[in-house]
Amino acid sequence: VLFGSALGIDSKVFLPIITKCPFVNSLKCLRSSLKRQINLLSLPIMGRKTFESMPKALPNRTNVIITRKTDYKAENAIVVNSLEKALKVAESDNQPFVIGGGEIYKLSMEIADRIELTRVHTSIEGDTSFPEIDLEKWQEVKNEKRLKNEKNEYDFSFLRYDKIN
Repeated sequence: VLFGSALGIDSKVFLPIITKCPFVNSLKCLRSSLKRQINLLSLPIMGRKTFESMPKALPNRTNVIITRKTDYKAENAIVVNSLEKALKVAESDNQPFVIGGGEIYKLSMEIADRIELTRVHTSIEGDTSFPEIDLEKWQEVKNEKRLKNEKNEYDFSFLRYDKIN
């Protein structure tokens, strides 16, 4: 979920606002090739800082955390030290997805075939951002705008980009 272009600040994702958005578990993800749709019970891949910014592991699924810390332990999660190892853990899941943070998104852009993104129409200062989407490599195929309401403090859009072959 992007607030302007920001994902978070001081190693924290903007979760208090994000949790008000529908489909929070599938909003922004990069999917590896051969994946065609997102399932809320699919395997999420994330960086350690993203995991630590959440109140707990995402329920009813295996969470995969990427970190350079060799002694890192996390409850209800598998810890690996590279994107390649995370994808190996996820190979039996037909719809794994990357949920952050900024560094993991950057690593994933080359292997992804789709970006599912929620852009919240406001500006919030942040120190972590989603990588720039190169429109020579990605085509916007969906832009569904939603207005703020009693559940959502800001206008927002669901965006989908497919990689151009």
